[in-house]
Amino acid sequence: MKNSLPSSRRDFIKASLAAAVCSGSLGSLARAAATPAGTRRYLYVAVPAIRNYLERGGHGILVFDIDNGHKFVKRIPAMGLAKDGRPQNVKGCVASGVTGRIYVSTLDFMACTDMVTDKILWEKKYEGGCDRMAITPDGKVIYMPGLEKDHWLVLDAMTGDLIKKIDIVAASHNTLISIDGKYAFLAGLKNPSLRVADTKTHTIVREVGPFTAAIRPFTVNGKGTLAYVNVNGLLGFEIGDITTGKFLHRVEVKGFNIGVPKRHGCPSHGIGLTPNEKEVWVCDGPNQRLHIFDNTVMPPKQVASIEVRDDPGWITFSLDGKVAYPSTGEVIDIATRKVVATLTDETGAAVHSEKLVEIHFANGKPVRNGDQFGIGRVT
Repeated sequence: MKNSLPSSRRDFIKASLAAAVCSGSLGSLARAAATPAGTRRYLYVAVPAIRNYLERGGHGILVFDIDNGHKFVKRIPAMGLAKDGRPQNVKGCVASGVTGRIYVSTLDFMACTDMVTDKILWEKKYEGGCDRMAITPDGKVIYMPGLEKDHWLVLDAMTGDLIKKIDIVAASHNTLISIDGKYAFLAGLKNPSLRVADTKTHTIVREVGPFTAAIRPFTVNGKGTLAYVNVNGLLGFEIGDITTGKFLHRVEVKGFNIGVPKRHGCPSHGIGLTPNEKEVWVCDGPNQRLHIFDNTVMPPKQVASIEVRDDPGWITFSLDGKVAYPSTGEVIDIATRKVVATLTDETGAAVHSEKLVEIHFANGKPVRNGDQFGIGRVT
């Protein structure tokens, strides 16, 4: 079969292959092949995504140019109004560089928007409401938790139609899908165990834990072998072995009092692995800090803390592993641990959001997406 790729594109891929083979890193190969020269990177931020606080970015999807100092680009209008005509709390934000769609969930419904035209394709309500969902890497399936109910809905991402309902007594809440797309991780507000579902059969195949309290935000490494979880009552995090299901470690933040958080009801609500998995970053709401742990040792060792401008309730990272995005709107250089930018909207108001995702464009079309969770990417 004749090679249909342009010579420049073939040369680029060959160079990427050669570099990856020499370095022995398949993960580096995947990243290089997925981000060719000329790609533009944008941060899509859904608001209101700290409760329904309109003063922290208003209503819609805000787009920021990562390659231009995170400057504000545009506001994509959103639907999602409550019966009283006010915007609802945003509960989750996922996207697919494969299909070019971005999805935003609120208390009652989920809206699907085309990232090329910025047009809302559909908006649907779901049984029990909506919470923080996750999408498979191929952009075909979404796992949607009922709003603190005892089920997850498996949905066709193209149509929003129901594929299957998974009943779990858990007060369904946070949802994450592994880098390889094989497993969905399901965490509820009233259960100390992390459920693992097979995304082919949409059945629960494993439980991790129990941890010492109900699970709040969590993340997993790229291989899908370790879970790092926030739990109620802990300033810090716990670690579980996904393969064996066993609890491994409890890691407490040192040098800071637990205090009383403004939101979420737990001192640490937000945790992420840097893409290279060398560090764990943990939110500290009461002390308005991000705590950094060295993840090259086990259990991870506390090494630094960064002050932010409000109570942080979430943390994620750029795909290239260079900057951190706390929900408080700062852009933090990971290497220097310094704030290098802050997110502001078209009026100059500070933008805060716990629901954001990085999107790469090439020739005007989405080609790659990040994740609202700070997931490890070493595979």
